[in-house]
Amino acid sequence: MANSLVPHQIFLPKDQRARRAAQYVRMSTDHQRYSIENQAAVIAAYAQTRGLEIVRTYRDEGESGLGIRNRPGLTGLIADVCQRRVNFDHILIYDVSRWGRFQDIDESAHLEFVCRDAGMTVCYCAEQFENDGSVISGIVKNIKRVMAAEYSRELGVKVHAGACHLSRLGFRQGGHPCFGLRRELIEESGRSRGILESGERKSLQTDRVVLRRGPPHEVETVRLIFDRFVSGHLTETKIARELNLAGELNRGRPWSFGKIRYLLQNENYIGTNRYNRHSCKLRTVRKVNPPEQWIKKEGAFEPIVDKEIFAKAQQILEDRRRCWGLSDEEMLKRLRVLLHRRGRLSRDIINETEGIPSSVSYLTRFGSLMAAYRLIGYTPKRNYEHIESRTVRRDMIESLVLKIAAGLAKSGEDVRIDQVHQIIRVRRVAISFRVARSRLAHGATHPSWYIIRGRRLPGGLVVVIRLNEDNKEIRDYLLMPASQLVGRDLRFSERNRERLGLRRYGKVLGIIDTIKRRLSNLGFLVSSTPSDLERGTPTTA
Repeated sequence: MANSLVPHQIFLPKDQRARRAAQYVRMSTDHQRYSIENQAAVIAAYAQTRGLEIVRTYRDEGESGLGIRNRPGLTGLIADVCQRRVNFDHILIYDVSRWGRFQDIDESAHLEFVCRDAGMTVCYCAEQFENDGSVISGIVKNIKRVMAAEYSRELGVKVHAGACHLSRLGFRQGGHPCFGLRRELIEESGRSRGILESGERKSLQTDRVVLRRGPPHEVETVRLIFDRFVSGHLTETKIARELNLAGELNRGRPWSFGKIRYLLQNENYIGTNRYNRHSCKLRTVRKVNPPEQWIKKEGAFEPIVDKEIFAKAQQILEDRRRCWGLSDEEMLKRLRVLLHRRGRLSRDIINETEGIPSSVSYLTRFGSLMAAYRLIGYTPKRNYEHIESRTVRRDMIESLVLKIAAGLAKSGEDVRIDQVHQIIRVRRVAISFRVARSRLAHGATHPSWYIIRGRRLPGGLVVVIRLNEDNKEIRDYLLMPASQLVGRDLRFSERNRERLGLRRYGKVLGIIDTIKRRLSNLGFLVSSTPSDLERGTPTTA
């Protein structure tokens, strides 16, 4: 009886649907505190004068308009329109620039075309023209798009010039400082406002940021790293290993080769403020600037490391960089000599050997270490096939995510895809994806599989792609609650699969049907949580 009172689908008369609209609002920075409210007020007045009812709002707060990435509001709007998951036929926007201040003005026009092609009427509420498809509106919109792009370009030039000027004066530009340093906020008069914690930034335009020494134990760790590198002749990998074994972590995270290398190159430790070595203007590709464009201010901060020790460290790193000028044959020749001397090769062996390019150099030059190994005829005892097949497994997951998302969307569900981490979110439930690779243990007669948990695993469900015994093809699919993956990985065999809560499916359609049934078990409980879905009735195919 209770379910009979819940409407599953609402059909509105055509004249009523024509009065329903969605609004999209965006503000660029957190400093525009009332921008969203101002846009909403103008849009509301526009809707009232034209008899439109705003039934949905898409919003992006504090997001740049230079690109569409990291703008869930706009991407959600376009996805809903393209997949016909809408209950409106008007889209209300404050002005033309709210789509974005794209440097390619055709990108803004494309977004409007996508909406119009899906039957949407796009209205610019604060503009002095009607977006009616006339020649005049087309000309004005094109001019507005050019003006929006030019505004971003001019603003970027002014901001960059201001940042360069402040850097020459010795003030810090940028975000979180390196290990052993802290950002101090100072007033225009020079009085300190205190230390900025991670994620904090200045709120007044007249305030400035300088670097100060961090906690004493971090300062001593920095000096120890330079001493072990210069006087102890240890590689970055060995230094990182020593620090991790001693429990000296990098703000709660383990040290690595890259982190030690970055620390050794940072001139902030000798009191030099450095800026504009790299640039990424207007969200373009990050590039390295020539040395004549670099900005350096010596004596801007209190040094932590002695300049002589720092100079010796740079000389060691420079000697290594000279290996970049070697030919392919010379690099492979040195790798053969190292193999003959050590009897085996690995990333750590390559990195800790003087007179040979780093492992990153071989990876960059030949595509991977395994490719370099093959060129010198070396086959390591350990199987590294899982590393070279990462791209194939990533493609498997991306394809499966799209299939399941499309299947759930066809049933009327509001499906959102996190394309960065490949997670589907539906009814506040997260659906993650993993690949189970096969492994035959020594002396075993039957294979086992293992699922790596990974760093990011939200609560909800996990769809697993199980590969066959040679890890080349897909064997079947598994479905399990995320709560089962409690350790670093989960190992299972065909015998204990069901006991671990792994339900097997031969086709993707079976997984989609099961997820639909579990969602329907939640009924009309909008406040359902991932744990509710995990407790749903298990279904086998």
